[in-house]
Amino acid sequence: MTTPPRGFPVEEFAARTAAAQAKMAQSGIAGLLLTTEPEVRYFSGFHTLFWQSPTRPWFLFLPASGKPIAIIPEIGADLMRRTWVSDIRTWSAPAPKDDGISLLADLLAPYAQRGDVIGLLKGHETHLRMPLDDYERLLFGLKGLQITDATPIIRDLRMVKSAAEIEKLAHICAIGSQTFAKVPEFTHVGQPLADVFRAFRCEGLAQGADDVPYLVGGADTGGYHDVISPPTRRALTKGDILMLDTGASWDGYYCDFDRNWAIGSADDASRRAYDVLWRATEAGIEAARPGATCRDLFQAMQSVIRELDDQGGDVGRLGHGLGMQLTEWPSHAAWDTTEIRENMVLTLEPSLSYGDGRIMVHEENIVIRADGAELLSTRAAPELPII
Repeated sequence: MTTPPRGFPVEEFAARTAAAQAKMAQSGIAGLLLTTEPEVRYFSGFHTLFWQSPTRPWFLFLPASGKPIAIIPEIGADLMRRTWVSDIRTWSAPAPKDDGISLLADLLAPYAQRGDVIGLLKGHETHLRMPLDDYERLLFGLKGLQITDATPIIRDLRMVKSAAEIEKLAHICAIGSQTFAKVPEFTHVGQPLADVFRAFRCEGLAQGADDVPYLVGGADTGGYHDVISPPTRRALTKGDILMLDTGASWDGYYCDFDRNWAIGSADDASRRAYDVLWRATEAGIEAARPGATCRDLFQAMQSVIRELDDQGGDVGRLGHGLGMQLTEWPSHAAWDTTEIRENMVLTLEPSLSYGDGRIMVHEENIVIRADGAELLSTRAAPELPII
């Protein structure tokens, strides 16, 4: 497996910025104020785990023309100078009484005086990563500034991946696939589920992941009942169904898929559930092509799931976008009419309920090509594997 280069050339960020500015011009937006990690990284290349601390806000402003402007705590100045961004304005943080607000106000004052429209992420799957108090104080001092929702602009750009992004996603999906292939070697009857999780994380790092920040799953006799609880010290027993779902990352990009196994032996109900989900995923793969909608993918998978689960599950969606975040736009759901486009990277994640409150989830990662879906994760076995 060839390891792709880390980071991106300046041309990648210039192209992203130009594409955003073209959409801004069409919408009459004079600038974008970005406050969240994926968006700041998308336009600047600023990549750090320091975002995990809630203490400091970070800002990137994208004007109608020219390069982005960074307004960030001084602690990040050296790293930001290694990106293509040249206009970097800093303050000594944390400073609760003025955490970059004066610098932001100075930057935005001319826009307010002209009554310009500034875009901010306000829609679904977004948040404002700065104190609401500071945001209200900022706007109070910028009378005349108009704020509009720029979510459609950012969503439209980020949903379609560049060739370099797809290369990174393919790489981490290969690492995830290799890690899953090793699970039977370190998993056995009598092993606490928490130890399985720990061993999986270690194996993921050994295979080349930068981190395995997301790992959920479950195990129980004849099937698991939820997939979001922390692992316990309960020992694996013969007849358990084990599921692991990982979001491993490499150079800031994620894989997100799961695998199921039976421990020692598999009951007929679980075999049947696995078969239905495997075929539902096949239906999703077949439906995933340019011009289809997320609703089409949802309905294709649901039509198979209903063979066993009349309700078709109640998780709300059967997959989503994938990239710099574990889950991104869009959603494979009955309400999502987003058109599938070439170079989108998506998960297919059918799930169902069966037996006495048991559930099963199956997931693969794909990239959309001109002629249909291409698997990024190594396809799961067509029959429920037994450890």
